[in-house]
Amino acid sequence: MQLQACVATIGFFDGVHRGHQFLIRHLVDTARQDGLASTVITFDEHPRKVLQSDYQPEMLSTLDSKLLLLSKTEVDNAVVLHFDRQMAALSAREFMQQVLHDHLNVKKLFIGYDHRFGHNRADTFDDYVRYGKEMGIEVIKNEAFQIDGVNISSSVIRSFLKEGEIEMANQCLGYPYTIIGKVVNGYHEGRKLGFPTANLDISHFGQLIPAPGVYAVKARMENMVVWKHGMMNIGTRPTFNGKGITLETHIFNFDGDIYDQLLLVSFVKRIRGEQKFDGPEELALQLKEDEETVLSLFDKEAER
Repeated sequence: MQLQACVATIGFFDGVHRGHQFLIRHLVDTARQDGLASTVITFDEHPRKVLQSDYQPEMLSTLDSKLLLLSKTEVDNAVVLHFDRQMAALSAREFMQQVLHDHLNVKKLFIGYDHRFGHNRADTFDDYVRYGKEMGIEVIKNEAFQIDGVNISSSVIRSFLKEGEIEMANQCLGYPYTIIGKVVNGYHEGRKLGFPTANLDISHFGQLIPAPGVYAVKARMENMVVWKHGMMNIGTRPTFNGKGITLETHIFNFDGDIYDQLLLVSFVKRIRGEQKFDGPEELALQLKEDEETVLSLFDKEAER
């Protein structure tokens, strides 16, 4: 069965950030002018994860959240290709011929300003244009999307998150950075201090953990629609001589049993860095102060 002719773009589209959204708008506009379908082609696995067994991805989105974000653009179709070693071995020309031309009926191909594909990413944009001419695919380079002179990319956003620059990351994403994880049993230190927390395990989802510290967040259970205000601590629990990184979310005015459920947490602002206190009492006082800071932040947001 021959698929409908389309204008397409290809990439991993991690986070579907404003740079991606800019590219997709151009794609959609061109497809409409040409009377063709618009298609985003992406992959189920990060190519490096397939090629390097020890690669630990630091994703901005899961596959599910990426597809949800793509559905909010005006693109007609999203195609998810299974990325494996067989696909990784295809040269750019083979990929264009077998996948884009023969399988997906691509007539025009938009390439992101910094995007390369094909085995070892050996070919250049000029090579793609040449191969395209041989196959009847017009290859178009999309310009970078910039904020304050900076080209917006997934790598730039990851750098902001690792520095705790949540507001900058969110500005580049076009929405609040959100992680998903399973609520697991924690150390219950928070509950003893009057701040019960949901301890998140996000290892299954492979998303990036922002810099250690305390954050104003919004949280919701996967099966609910209401976002609740809260604060999250990311760190090694230095006051209790902890070792590994934990993600503990205190949801305001909430005391339900949510163990083993999936929780989504959206980051709004980093309140402070990680600190070691002399003991639980001093930590409890600081948590009270953090809570007041976060509540006042949300009050101001509500007034806008």
